[in-house]
Amino acid sequence: MNNRQQNADQIDAFSRYLAERKPMLKQQYEQRLAHDLSRQQWQGCFQRNVLAVLTAFYDEAFYQLHATPFETRQYPVNNGMSELTRQLLTAFQGFIDEFLLFVVDKHRTSCALSNFPDEHKPDKDYINDVKREIAELWRTFALKLNTHFLDRI
Repeated sequence: MNNRQQNADQIDAFSRYLAERKPMLKQQYEQRLAHDLSRQQWQGCFQRNVLAVLTAFYDEAFYQLHATPFETRQYPVNNGMSELTRQLLTAFQGFIDEFLLFVVDKHRTSCALSNFPDEHKPDKDYINDVKREIAELWRTFALKLNTHFLDRI
């Protein structure tokens, strides 16, 4: 098997890994939310728990990719980004949107949050603030991954 095919197989395996992680991330969010509510820490729980779950997930995904023996020298670098980085980042397409839809729905259907309108029904501004922080997490992850691959060229 040639290096390009081996890399393609590893990218496919990573895509499957992402698909398998989705339900686990939702479960982690539910556990964190339940923990907050049991301690009456509802203020900011949407933001705090989304960012905590995604921070841990991006770290885990990076280490998963870091441990994968990709052949990096065969990929071109365009505008400072390895083509391999671009291909792997594509595997995340729609990932965050799906997760946020789940979280918002979880909050909107939570009886325990119904007395806290900012958390029960997060408004557009609150959600956008969280999305900006998620974008920073994503940026950090993508740069770290790209640097890893560029260092191996």
